[in-house]
Amino acid sequence: MKRVLAILALVTLIWGCKKEEKAPSIAETMQTYTIAQMMDNEAIGGGSFSPDNSKLLISSNRSGIYNMYTIPTAGGEMLPITESDSSSVFAISYFPKDERMLFRMDNNGDEIYHIFVRDTDGTHKDLTPEEGARSIFYQWAQDKASFFYGSNKRDNRFMDLYEMDLESMTPSLVYQNDDGYDINVISPDKKYVALSKSINTNDSDLFLYNLEAKELTKINQNQSGNSGQDFSHDSSTFYYTTDDGSEFAYLMKYSIADGSYEKALEREWDIMGTGFTQNGTYQVVYINEDAKNTIEVIEVATGKQVELPKVENMEITSVSFSDDETMMRFYAGGSFTPSNLFVYNLESKNYKQLTNVLNPEIQEQDLVKAEVVRYKSFDGLEIPAIYYKPHQASSENPVPALVWVHGGPGGQSRQNFSAFIQYLVNHGYAVLAVNNRGSSGYGKSFYQMDDLNHGDKDLKDCVEGKNWLAQQPEIDGEKIGIIGGSYGGYMTMAALTYAPDEFDVGVNLFGVTNWMRTLKSIPPWWESFKDALYKELGDPYSADSVRLKQISPLFHTDKVTKPLIVLQGAQDPRVLQVESDEIVAGVRKNGVPVEYVLFEDEGHGFVKKENQITAYSKILEFLDVYLKGEEGTPIKDGNL
Repeated sequence: MKRVLAILALVTLIWGCKKEEKAPSIAETMQTYTIAQMMDNEAIGGGSFSPDNSKLLISSNRSGIYNMYTIPTAGGEMLPITESDSSSVFAISYFPKDERMLFRMDNNGDEIYHIFVRDTDGTHKDLTPEEGARSIFYQWAQDKASFFYGSNKRDNRFMDLYEMDLESMTPSLVYQNDDGYDINVISPDKKYVALSKSINTNDSDLFLYNLEAKELTKINQNQSGNSGQDFSHDSSTFYYTTDDGSEFAYLMKYSIADGSYEKALEREWDIMGTGFTQNGTYQVVYINEDAKNTIEVIEVATGKQVELPKVENMEITSVSFSDDETMMRFYAGGSFTPSNLFVYNLESKNYKQLTNVLNPEIQEQDLVKAEVVRYKSFDGLEIPAIYYKPHQASSENPVPALVWVHGGPGGQSRQNFSAFIQYLVNHGYAVLAVNNRGSSGYGKSFYQMDDLNHGDKDLKDCVEGKNWLAQQPEIDGEKIGIIGGSYGGYMTMAALTYAPDEFDVGVNLFGVTNWMRTLKSIPPWWESFKDALYKELGDPYSADSVRLKQISPLFHTDKVTKPLIVLQGAQDPRVLQVESDEIVAGVRKNGVPVEYVLFEDEGHGFVKKENQITAYSKILEFLDVYLKGEEGTPIKDGNL
């Protein structure tokens, strides 16, 4: 009996030990991925239904740059439709009644877009061939016999409104834009066009122009931020977003017959946009909820919300309907997974996943889900931010970190998937994407807080983001850098120039360094927005030029003492190559490590996979040497 009890005790002890054994953590099992593996995640966009709903027309970068593809709605392989190996091709739409296709291209990122038609025999034609003219697709006509587009071929400052007849493929001028309005939306009966005029970067006046009577009616009654969204199916009612009397934008409707107003929809965050399906059965509403998309689909007849599909561990980020309103395509993803394309049958309530864009070599659990955090800035203002913490980070293993600054000014870091951020985090760098004052999405007062104050309080918000990071037990507070593109690139240079002891390295992707030159050399098609931009940043032709020079890092490069890497596209029409050329030359005079990567075939942002792989791998090499402090040979400069 004693022997039996002893055996039972031993079994119990062994079983207890087994129960106490813990499964290995992700940090112990995770893999470290190359940039080639991370960029081999496919990026897709769009999704126009073919006339018979059998296929979707999408854009994908699986070939290395964006091309057009079709994919069966029943599931199956993607079929390449274009095979460009230089400029990216972006799908616009199938034709409404046949399988011709519209797409747009520019020249290696110069943003001078042309609209092309691809015929059913595979040939294609430039519908807007005027050299140097920029064309933008707006919408199909309700009768599907034409489409509307904008072009600045008459005056390169302003977009005129044209209608392209599908039978003759000839355009006609619908509205000559002599006053620098922005074209918002055209009514189904083709009688009205909604126009807006920027007052500043937040506020704009909104108008309805009667194309028959040639009459202009102002819609907003007070200075506020307004944007035309859509017309009701019968063209009797105009819908627009406004923040009149509110911190956040809400939806209004305006009766054209009697000029009456009614609030249509309001939420606790900005309503970013809305639109009706082809027959007016459904209304889709997009809400910017704490830096992520929230989508509501409303049945117009009842006012009830349509229940959308539930996809495990993913959130729906975009939807679009077939013309017969029986099918809906949608994208679902998150900060830790790239968005996949799905199709949903509104009658059967069944949905099907059409793509799997995550590289099969990557384990999903190795990627990091972003966390929304908030911290107090120097003056007590609460600053929202998006935090990516590496799995391997802990108080026992503190990691280096980066403050990430979005573009703009007035942009917003959002809870979307970024292969580049995930690559940095996978290699042991925490990332805090700061939405400093002046960012959109947090109310108009917050948005306006950086006006004529750039490089000052918004920079201090970033410094406080660094201080927040340094207080986290999983962060090595002695190894924190700053990174950003465009306006974020400016903030990087401002940090190294005006707060030279705060950050340990800087990563500047095509950042502004000379505000006077940039504001004087903005693309001509920004003319309608120029005055508003000057009101926020300053007028380079006025006394503001003194302040603009003071906040331009180019004139203060002697203050930079920390290692810097600069990346630039030679075709960039917004931040000219000379901006990066000169900042690199200026900082090098200090004997500071500076690395420069120039892409001859890119514009404002890098869209070609080959260039993305080169750019992001060089950034990591730079960080490993100068921030993490690993042994290695610094990368070499070069034109790529």
